[in-house]
Amino acid sequence: MKYVFVTGGVVSSLGKGILTSSLGALLRARGYRVTAIKIDPYVNVDAGTMRPYEHGEVFVTGDGAETDLDIGHYERFLDVDLSRGNNLTTGQVYLSVIQKERRGEYLSQTVQVIPHITDEIKERIRKVAREQEAEIAVVEVGGTVGDIESLPFLEAIRQFRFDEGEENTLYLHLTLVPYLETSEEFKTKPTQHSVATLRGVGIQPDMVVLRSVKPVPEEVRKKVALFTNVRPGHVFSSPNVEHLYEVPLLLEEQGLGRAVERALGLEAVFPNLTFWQEAVRVLKHPERTVRIAIAGKYVKMPDAYLSLLEALKHAGIKNRARVEVKWVDAEGLENGDLEEAFRDVSGILVPGGFGVRGIEGKIRAVQFARERKIPFLGICLGLQVAVIEFARNVAGLKGANSTEFDPYTPHPVIDLMPEQLEVEGLGGTMRLGDWPMRIQEGTLLHRLYGKGEVKERHRHRYEVNPAYVEALERAGLTVSGVTPGMAGRGAGLVEAIELRDHPFFLGLQSHPEFKSRPMRPSPPFVGFVEAALAHEASLR
Repeated sequence: MKYVFVTGGVVSSLGKGILTSSLGALLRARGYRVTAIKIDPYVNVDAGTMRPYEHGEVFVTGDGAETDLDIGHYERFLDVDLSRGNNLTTGQVYLSVIQKERRGEYLSQTVQVIPHITDEIKERIRKVAREQEAEIAVVEVGGTVGDIESLPFLEAIRQFRFDEGEENTLYLHLTLVPYLETSEEFKTKPTQHSVATLRGVGIQPDMVVLRSVKPVPEEVRKKVALFTNVRPGHVFSSPNVEHLYEVPLLLEEQGLGRAVERALGLEAVFPNLTFWQEAVRVLKHPERTVRIAIAGKYVKMPDAYLSLLEALKHAGIKNRARVEVKWVDAEGLENGDLEEAFRDVSGILVPGGFGVRGIEGKIRAVQFARERKIPFLGICLGLQVAVIEFARNVAGLKGANSTEFDPYTPHPVIDLMPEQLEVEGLGGTMRLGDWPMRIQEGTLLHRLYGKGEVKERHRHRYEVNPAYVEALERAGLTVSGVTPGMAGRGAGLVEAIELRDHPFFLGLQSHPEFKSRPMRPSPPFVGFVEAALAHEASLR
């Protein structure tokens, strides 16, 4: 097993996740089995209860883990399905060690950070790599070097070199190189201090990647190599790029893949990067352009909808088109001008979310899309508000709502699942991860997937109330997907709804964006973008 450890310095949010993903993509393009692990030093057990405005999207794995958004980057770049073990947090580590101590597994021992906490960290990393039969594990340490909460993790990865050998471990450090416009020069001092801090905890980086607004010239990279004790050919530049999928190509062009091969004693292999080259070509030179409105509540924090944006991008690549996003604040739609809000778009997407804020605005957005025959896609909560809108305005169920927003609604068309009534905690207690969906033949959904049953990932507590399904279907709503035979429920739960007299109107209780990949885009998103392009063409 080979291990690559990615650390960061100077400031956070430099793009360690993209660097980790890009390196994983380069190794995958060489034919290696690769996994990626994200270490988050916060004390939360997982990301499930964190605010989207603070932390961005909560990504959900197939086995139901609520994880950091970087896990989504890993899956998209590596084209692999990861698990809960791929996101390691301080909360998980300390909880496990404390539980072991309470069970008596450390009898007679004083439980300490070293070796008990660090051993737990190392064993969890090894276990994930072993279970996923990886040949190379790329491990990203979140935060920045110097953060007090990162110290146990840095100590653990330091020990890996002694445990596994120099030929099986590699330390890659990402750091900021500011560019001063006034003096027109790159400043390397922050990087020097960052590497010095890393060396202070016993880790000498083998390679350094410099983040900057534009390419760092060769003479500056040589200077960094000299002052950080890194070989000159092992300092790489990672400037800002227009599209994330350019990063693997940029790093390969500089020789990062070859350098990693040599450092880890890997066979020299010519990587197959044809897909990435074609994807970037389409993104930069699309044949068509279409504008999609996202009517949500976290529009000031696009990272809250990261997988959604990537799924639209993937669908655009498939349709050889650029998808432009117009952010529409759902709260502003409650009393706003819908004509103005959606004047220049050819598709309306209502994403998932929680809480009552902006709900009536989302319902109005659905009504506008339904009545004006504008392609519509509702994801999770988007399906639920579509059902509420249809129940009120088509099925004649006045006051229909979700009990999440109105516990006293006369028509609870969306209601809490019975198994959620006894739930006391919030973390990890929703319907999470992969669930099967049985698709009705002859529907839009069946045409998109081309099969009768699929699995998609979920993250929600509320469902379409089975007591209202018959009335909604009589009024013209098509239930095109259900969860087959959940325990005690023969008919299953509503997974997808659509309208037959509409060019494209689809709601999904799942989050298909979590399984969308640039090389394997999500079928509902591909169909949605295709319909939006057709709508755009019809307006010309």
